[in-house]
Amino acid sequence: MKYVIGVDLGTSATKTVLFSEQGDVVASASESYPMMQPQNGWAEQDPGDWVRAAMNTLRAVAADAKSQGIDKESIVGIGLSGQMHGLTMLDEDDSVLAPCILWCDQRTGKECEELTEQLGFDKIMSITANPVLTGFTASKVLWVKKNRPEIFAKIRRILLPKDYLRLRLTGEYATDVSDASGMQLLNIAERRFSEEMLSAVGLTMDMVAPVYESCEVTGHLLKDVAEEVGLSENTIVVAGAGDNAAAAVGLGVVSEGKAFTTMGTSGVVFAHTKEMRLDPKGRVHTFCAAVPGEWHVMGVMQGCGISMQWLKRECCPDLMAEAERTGRDVYDLMTSEAADVPLGSDRLIFMPYLMGDRTPHLDPDCRGVFFGLSNLHTRGHLIRSVMEGVSYSLAESMDILRSMNAAPETMLLCGGGAKSPLWAQMVSDTYGLETAVPASVEGPAKGVAILAAVGAGLYESVPAACDAMISKEIERRYAPSAENAEKYAGYRKLYAELYDHLAGDFKVLAGL
Repeated sequence: MKYVIGVDLGTSATKTVLFSEQGDVVASASESYPMMQPQNGWAEQDPGDWVRAAMNTLRAVAADAKSQGIDKESIVGIGLSGQMHGLTMLDEDDSVLAPCILWCDQRTGKECEELTEQLGFDKIMSITANPVLTGFTASKVLWVKKNRPEIFAKIRRILLPKDYLRLRLTGEYATDVSDASGMQLLNIAERRFSEEMLSAVGLTMDMVAPVYESCEVTGHLLKDVAEEVGLSENTIVVAGAGDNAAAAVGLGVVSEGKAFTTMGTSGVVFAHTKEMRLDPKGRVHTFCAAVPGEWHVMGVMQGCGISMQWLKRECCPDLMAEAERTGRDVYDLMTSEAADVPLGSDRLIFMPYLMGDRTPHLDPDCRGVFFGLSNLHTRGHLIRSVMEGVSYSLAESMDILRSMNAAPETMLLCGGGAKSPLWAQMVSDTYGLETAVPASVEGPAKGVAILAAVGAGLYESVPAACDAMISKEIERRYAPSAENAEKYAGYRKLYAELYDHLAGDFKVLAGL
């Protein structure tokens, strides 16, 4: 029996999981770390925290494996997944020059405008397949160049978070095509870094890591690292993937027509494509997939679970207390109230822009709105309208995928929101698609463990590894109701028009 490890370097914690070659979880460990916010809208982390967390969790998993009689030589591969877009800057000695600027950092609005003006929207789209965004890496580099010239002058290399961890584990510089796609520096069609984009922010080709396909081997554990954590220095480390691309592999979304929706803190609508597909307006992301030579398209809404969390915190203290007292999930209590409200929430519409919007509007200034609120509305109406508003927003991404010929026939649902049968049915109705909730979801760690299994030669391809290592068991299925879909269509049309009516007012509000 052979085994593989997936290391998922997240924003709040690193999770390390050991899997058998059949895909069963053998051991798991997690360690959290802080995020620093030195100014409003900034988000940073100490890369040293990632390394400590990874080393500690690798050590814990290796010890657990040893206690089960698993020889370290049978642990043949490691895959790395990570939060995307982060800027980790190293000097000529590979020392970190400053805290990593994270994906959720919003300081680079002016730099995004300048980069777009400098190169032009169409040119940038033709190279990177995405408009310039504050979360992406390129604008962060430009910000450092303008605002921290003393640091910029010392930069010898930049790395994404998981790739900095790779350097410490293997001594090798490397990145993968899926994670590098979110840097705004990669030519997405050609799967290589663009000299034109690098030059635009003051970098050269030798300042970024070599690019690999996700299942390719990038090195082995350093001898001292292997000894410290209790693994073999023969263990390979594959290129890995960005978090969403890794999650796709972990769900088996690795071929044309496969897709998933994540209903987590944010909402993601993700579809795999064999050929590169591009939205000319840049409303969804087109990235290289973790499957060699293929791509994925992805719409992102900022305020999915966040909207329900806000409503719970501000309007449901009694339900929180009841959940604490009875051991029930507070969200089950909330959705029970919503279930008593008719479709459309008695003409109440919620716009879930608590954190601005990314798909389809790319608008950091838009904000949440309850439209149509009246004296007859109850808390149950508020809860249902939030769930419906999020569903409308997710459906906008689905509409864009349809326009790109990238829509699937069936949509997998995962994340906390997918646990609600009421919400899952709403999504099925607004999409006009059958949806399915998998019985087991391991997340990005399993995805990169599957990539490691391919790199180690246990399977010949990523799809073959997915077939062998992922359970196909479905917990629940939802068929769209034609009657509900017709009723939702009117609300969805008004929902879309409301943004158009308020877009200018959002800008005025932001300037007050």
